[in-house]
Amino acid sequence: MLDHLIRTAPPPEVVEVGCLVAGDWVSDGTRLDRVGPWVRRVVSTARQAGEADVRAALTYARRGAKAVARMSPAARAEVLERAAATAIERRQALARLLALELGKPLKDGLGEIDRVADTFAVCAAEARRIGGEVLPVAGWARGVGTTAFTHRAPVGVALAITPFNAPANLLAHKLAAAFAAGNTTIVKPPPQAPAASTAVVALLLEAGMPPEAVQVLHGDGRVGAALCAAPEVGVISFTGSVATGAAVARAAGAKRLVLELGGNAATIVCDDADVGLAARICAATGYSNSGQSCISVQRVYVHRSRHEEFLDSFTRQVEKLTVGDPLDPATDIGSMVDEDAAERVVAWVGEAAAAGATVTTGGRRDGATVIPTVVVSPPEDARLLRDEVFGAAVSVLPFDDFDGVVATCNDSRYGLQAGLFTNDVRRIVTAWRELEVGGLVVNGSSNFRLDHVPFGGVKDSGFGRESPRWMIEDYTVVKTLMLRGMSLFGDQEGTS
Repeated sequence: MLDHLIRTAPPPEVVEVGCLVAGDWVSDGTRLDRVGPWVRRVVSTARQAGEADVRAALTYARRGAKAVARMSPAARAEVLERAAATAIERRQALARLLALELGKPLKDGLGEIDRVADTFAVCAAEARRIGGEVLPVAGWARGVGTTAFTHRAPVGVALAITPFNAPANLLAHKLAAAFAAGNTTIVKPPPQAPAASTAVVALLLEAGMPPEAVQVLHGDGRVGAALCAAPEVGVISFTGSVATGAAVARAAGAKRLVLELGGNAATIVCDDADVGLAARICAATGYSNSGQSCISVQRVYVHRSRHEEFLDSFTRQVEKLTVGDPLDPATDIGSMVDEDAAERVVAWVGEAAAAGATVTTGGRRDGATVIPTVVVSPPEDARLLRDEVFGAAVSVLPFDDFDGVVATCNDSRYGLQAGLFTNDVRRIVTAWRELEVGGLVVNGSSNFRLDHVPFGGVKDSGFGRESPRWMIEDYTVVKTLMLRGMSLFGDQEGTS
């Protein structure tokens, strides 16, 4: 299956993927084509799941959960380690799938697959570390004569709903962590990247993941809603928009949820910053993947004394970015997910310009490609500042007072991650304490993530934390064992 998905035959090859239901790849039935936004032709087609597939997948998952839970942590870790090695071996072909389906530049796709391998390896290590503790119950009179232990047990069935912007690595996070914890997982991939997503699952199966551990259902919102509402599902991990996240929560009811719902990330450049470094980093991270990242640099606030210096350097760095064919290794900017997304970004830029903002470069599109755009001082109510741009447009604004700019950054419905360029420890501590975000990057932009570090937000950016160790906590439940009359801490009988 994996070799079929990632073969490198030239266009006009169309990759066909099926649903993985109850251990079998199902290919007959209704299909949905994916048109690559750069090549503007059908590059993949996915078989869509129906009600019978959902029912069969849920039944199989509930039954298979016991088999996966019985696997030793060592066995699960070995599967993930083999998968990490295979991902590196197939990185070129997997990155090519991302380029065809999403217009993602090859260099970005290769970076994503490298992160997939890292994620598998970290999940393998975490699988070996899952444990519990001995509780100090004998410190209280009623606990004397008793020994209590805890351990983390798998929830059972996990549901992973993944987005298009990083379909391989975000799927790796959800699926590998769930498996490391001993769960079985139903995967609902994004319709924009069915082949790349399915290839990650096939890679894990090739590495020895048992068929009971994973199923794949391609489909629309009805499939997702049915899965979210199903009593068989114990935990849901969703990455996507606020509106869809709210719908997931409503459908899920009283289930465990991990929701990563995006942001409009701010980066602050102080008067003591290395402005050249800040400009280079913000240019590189504000437009990677055409800005389609939940922590992409969206708002840059620069101290007024350094504003013109930063803006000049930043604009020059942005204009150096290479826009072109995502399959060309030299390309920095390919295309957005589709023309509608590109049109929206350009429209928002136009609204800001009409309200008095200055566009120093870009501000236009070619099909689904947005030319990297810099917008200076859009008004406070501009959608470029208030909403999630999720595109290749960055706003630059001056500030005078550090406490004031922290308050400005916090004046947002989102709170995922922020960047701060300064060497002033007092400012760093103030920002860490006061910024309403899940993560702060010092002397880096908002768009920096390590896959083994907790990642998630506050406010409308969601709740829960991704990254293997923290996801495993969400994918497991604490079970307690109490042994009366079998104390490790003394044998005096307690009161009852």
